[in-house]
Amino acid sequence: MNAHVELRPGAYADSVTLLLVSRVVQGVDGVAAAQVAMATPLNVEVLTEMGFTVPPDATPNDLVVAIRLADGGSLADALAGVDRALRDANRRTTDAAVVAPHRTTATALRELDDGLVLVSVPGASALVEAMDALDAGRDVMIFSDNVPLDQELALKRTAADRGLLVMGPDCGTAVVDGLGLGFANTVRPGPVGIVAASGTGCQQLLALLDRAGVGVTSALGVGGRDLSTDVRGSSTREALRRLDTDPAVELIVVVSKPPAPDVADGIRAYAATLGTPVEFALLGAGQPDLTAATETVLTRLGREVPQWPVSGRVEPATTGRFLRGLFVGGTLCDEAMLVAAETLGPVRSNIPLLPELALGPDLTAAAHTMVDFGDDALTAGRAHPMIDPTLRLEHLARAAGDDDTAVVLLDLVLGHGAEPDPAALLAPAIVDIRQPVVIAVVGTEADPQGLDRQVQALVEAGAEVHLSNAGATRRAIELMEGVR
Repeated sequence: MNAHVELRPGAYADSVTLLLVSRVVQGVDGVAAAQVAMATPLNVEVLTEMGFTVPPDATPNDLVVAIRLADGGSLADALAGVDRALRDANRRTTDAAVVAPHRTTATALRELDDGLVLVSVPGASALVEAMDALDAGRDVMIFSDNVPLDQELALKRTAADRGLLVMGPDCGTAVVDGLGLGFANTVRPGPVGIVAASGTGCQQLLALLDRAGVGVTSALGVGGRDLSTDVRGSSTREALRRLDTDPAVELIVVVSKPPAPDVADGIRAYAATLGTPVEFALLGAGQPDLTAATETVLTRLGREVPQWPVSGRVEPATTGRFLRGLFVGGTLCDEAMLVAAETLGPVRSNIPLLPELALGPDLTAAAHTMVDFGDDALTAGRAHPMIDPTLRLEHLARAAGDDDTAVVLLDLVLGHGAEPDPAALLAPAIVDIRQPVVIAVVGTEADPQGLDRQVQALVEAGAEVHLSNAGATRRAIELMEGVR
């Protein structure tokens, strides 16, 4: 097979557009593999791992077109497919813009009387747009990641002074007045309000509550750093205050990846002053997992706790030594590490529970490992893995080919904003994996991807599928009994 790589200086498109272009080109007759992306360091690394040689003078301002031809494939046809896909993408953008979009948040706000402002720009540019929203007296949801900590602090201090709410930055999931924002699952209205310093942690609660027939009034994402020592729960307090005044909310749940202990204590003390009862789902050593926390919520509401569904069944591992977890959700990765560490001992990760357990840049180690592909360091210059699974699929192939891998643990997160059919790419990747594969699928029956359809595709590919991430992790550990 022949490989072709070319740079197109000054040609720019956003990562989601280029993901779609790459998929179109991969479907051209005679093309074995194709990747069209901006030449950011991370994308260059991915292309190198795919076997492409990127020119050393490539810069993040260059568009790189990498094509591998099958035998008999035509390079001219492949490049024509690239040009055609790029033109179509630009045409869709142009046709959709009947009215020229506003260039700044400030000019857009002049035409809006009220409402939440959603900021989704590169992290380095988010401060100005979010501050414009606060200056206009608006709450703001910052979907952007890679926002510097000092800028988050400045925004949240300003919001606190003005009685406003900053959701985020890196706020992946929210439900506001019944409208899902970011990576939001489709849920019915109900008596629960959620404050989430965690995106996929919130989605796990939404999925489990929905399975139990319990709806959610609001889910206010406050950003993964909100309960850190630096931010100290600024937005969490404001979100709690607002849900406490909502007569439709009977019970509030605070969910977070492992918080700073003293900050968590302060939030518990604040919650005790509210009129609405508050349940906590704060991950950490010795704390309940998210499924157990959901079961406590259901019991407190007087609802029956259902059997969490499991589809398919895999046989125990017969070879290998280590559990390999590959996640698109950071909180799901945190939870899996906490559950696994109780039985398996230390787990290495790019978001480690302890600094000494950090993985190197190749994200591999001769140890139990769990990788969060949605971490900021891996999303600079590329779409989140819930949109673009390329990087995780590359590492999945590597883990499956490692004789030390005993069991593979994955997550698949559904909802608005995520891939329209994630199992279509993941299922073929796991068909030939010789190790047992366990997957937590986080979603609801009303999600646009079709929960049952996604689960069925993964089961047919040979995986065992759980709705509970904690349950999937415990099952993966159980499958290792014979090789531990």
